[in-house]
Amino acid sequence: MTDAVHSEDTTTTSNSRGGGSNAIGSSSNNSRSDSVTCPSCHVTVTLSKGLESRRRLVCPYCGATYSHHDSQLRAVPSDRSDPLRHLRLPIVDGAGNIGSFMVGRLGGLSVGVPDVNSGVMIRPGSTGSCTSLPPISKDQENSREGNPGEESSGLGVNSAASDNDLVLSQYSESSSATREEFLQAVNQATQTGNYNNLMRFYSRTFETYADICSTFKVIKENSASSEYSTTDLMEDPELNMELIYSVNDALRNSPTVVQKTVLKSIVNALLDDKQKLYVKDKVRALFVILQNPVFTAQSSYTVLAHVLRHVTALPNSDHQMLVHWFRTLEVGRLRMLVRTLTQFVTIRQFPPADRSLPPLSKSKWWIPAAARVLALLNAANNGCQPALLHYSEFYNSALDHVDLMQEYWRWQSPDRPGQFSYCQYPFMLSIVAKRIILTKDAEHQMILVARRSLVAKVARHQTPQIDIFFLNINVRRNHLVPDSLKEIATKQKDLKKKLRVSFVGEPGLDMGGLTKEWFLLLIRDIFQPEYGMFVYYPNSRCYWFSLAQQGSLREYNLIGVLMGLAVYNSIILDLHFPSICYRKLLSPPVVPPLDSAAVGVTRDPTIDDLAEIMPDVAHGLRELLKYEGSVEEDMGLSFQASLQEYDRIMTYNLKENGEHIPVTNDNREEYVRLYLDWVLNTAIYAQFRAFYLGFHSVTASNALIMLRPEEVEMLVCGSPTLDLHELRKVTEYDDYRPDDRVIQDFWFVLTSLPLELQKKFLLFTTGSDRIPVGGMGEMYFKISKMRDREENLPEAHTCFNQLILPEYPNKDVLKRKLIIAISNAEGFGLE
Repeated sequence: MTDAVHSEDTTTTSNSRGGGSNAIGSSSNNSRSDSVTCPSCHVTVTLSKGLESRRRLVCPYCGATYSHHDSQLRAVPSDRSDPLRHLRLPIVDGAGNIGSFMVGRLGGLSVGVPDVNSGVMIRPGSTGSCTSLPPISKDQENSREGNPGEESSGLGVNSAASDNDLVLSQYSESSSATREEFLQAVNQATQTGNYNNLMRFYSRTFETYADICSTFKVIKENSASSEYSTTDLMEDPELNMELIYSVNDALRNSPTVVQKTVLKSIVNALLDDKQKLYVKDKVRALFVILQNPVFTAQSSYTVLAHVLRHVTALPNSDHQMLVHWFRTLEVGRLRMLVRTLTQFVTIRQFPPADRSLPPLSKSKWWIPAAARVLALLNAANNGCQPALLHYSEFYNSALDHVDLMQEYWRWQSPDRPGQFSYCQYPFMLSIVAKRIILTKDAEHQMILVARRSLVAKVARHQTPQIDIFFLNINVRRNHLVPDSLKEIATKQKDLKKKLRVSFVGEPGLDMGGLTKEWFLLLIRDIFQPEYGMFVYYPNSRCYWFSLAQQGSLREYNLIGVLMGLAVYNSIILDLHFPSICYRKLLSPPVVPPLDSAAVGVTRDPTIDDLAEIMPDVAHGLRELLKYEGSVEEDMGLSFQASLQEYDRIMTYNLKENGEHIPVTNDNREEYVRLYLDWVLNTAIYAQFRAFYLGFHSVTASNALIMLRPEEVEMLVCGSPTLDLHELRKVTEYDDYRPDDRVIQDFWFVLTSLPLELQKKFLLFTTGSDRIPVGGMGEMYFKISKMRDREENLPEAHTCFNQLILPEYPNKDVLKRKLIIAISNAEGFGLE
């Protein structure tokens, strides 16, 4: 085997095509004596130590072999028997380009290819002067990329093929017959075990971008006309997607040797960057390559990394086109592509111990490239209504184990704005990771505020007390709402301190349990109808802001502060707001500096948004839009809105003199738009603005920018899924063992209780009936033994999520005592 010319970080390259000071076949006059120029590709490289005396060398760019003596080069014939001769990839800088580790290797595995004479043909990558163009009509000749004066000779790949071979011309046009013919060839190869024809087809199909487009591109009749706009190309990639799916499905089930052949062809296509292509054919080819199933294997990650680099190097207009094209994929295939890239990021972040991947120092650009392509996929998914994939399918749970705060501070660092951070792509971070960032950021802010208070005390020569480190809330149970309002109003400067609650006349020390109870009782009271702040809609079982504005704006601000304190102190609340409420809370996610700026306004609310609150009204609006008769004569509506609150019907004008403007077939869409904006924005603007400012007065943090509205809701309200089996797995025992009879009886009784009692048990033991982010598996729960007190009820320390369980004689006694305890638990101590 010949020696490859290569070096690591000291390699220098220069192109001398078409003349210049460097003569073909000789060393550069301006270069050092250890620099040589390849006679085939005309690239100058620096020889590494030990290769200067070698006579026979291999160019790391094109694989050509030549002799070297006294700084003179002469070309010699290439060794055509070398099956790896087309895998010679160029050495360029490591900042996102092909690295030196790619020379002579393919994803860390040597690729064994059958003998060329057996029917498998791997064609060398074509150069700019001989690249063939796909078959295309004469009308499109002037729309190709490259020199307009050059003529296209067509793809000349069929002349040497026999009638029995799979050839590209059979797949150059879209028809069901071509797909059926391909499937017949796949079935024949599967039955006979002879994959030669199939390998030849795959090899030729993926050898160049032009070959890919020739196989899969569909020529539209109007694609060359002046009426064919960029918008049409945005929506339709002009590809035979059914054929692509069939080719990929067959490849997924093919032997490894076929997959390796495809991988080699893709390498050749990536290297052949001088080919002349028609408009957007490069984007089409990369779109096809990305879907290739060979990249699910870790051994192909080196090639996949360069595919991703080529995608990210496209201009923004092509990225927009890819976003539209990704929406055309079948849901299952879009999901597979997301999972492939997510796994790629995971394995690059946490490489295997066998060192099968290049060193991280030489492939730092891999993860940023994958993240940018995932961002295109995420944008495509978010642009669909409804979304093709649930947003959680973009989560990478493995990233929960990286140094998240380092990622966050790197993202926030103004000194080095160009650094990569996972926080730049928050859709990749799970809700657990975002909760960790929010919690740590909150703790950091708590320390800073407490430190400032301590410094201020010392500066005034005052003796500091422990209370200066906390937001101390002292309230009476019978006057919970007014006392809480007063405490929060007088302690605005302490809102970012650690919360600590005490009830007047009760001997409780708040270790977390009293805080949970305060939130629970306050939320329950403030949503009562007598306060008139929120209206409960039984059809949707959620609350919405009162349009009559019965409550004061100060109380709305308190609810916002409570939600902010809950997120800030990692407390779960039992709130029943529609999802649009959390979208409004993030509109915008950071409070504007100007007081006059509009906040909490949802742009273009939809009927679906209203349906979450008032499904019956939303149904009526849909029927209005679909009505085929005369709206004005049959319905008699005007530009007014009527809503019922607390047995009172209130009517408001949607526009000036709305009572005199009839709703007609022509203006009914305007009526619906104004109605939605009025209910969800205009009528409650003052109330929601106070609510919004209260929430952000506590949670003001750039970390909120990373959150989706659904994630804010989960942070505030917790997970809706109650899984006692997960809780059992993480439970610790004090003086009990998991296989003790009492413990077995306890879990049997608890899992057999109805859901309502199970929630009461959770409330009894933890102070909240809501499940924290990440599920019950993320909770801490402990069961301790109460000795010699079988007549007692179970007890709980909500501060520590601890249950004190007596050793009851049987299941019946345990069940009766447990139900009594969880059904009569409120307050600190016995009442």
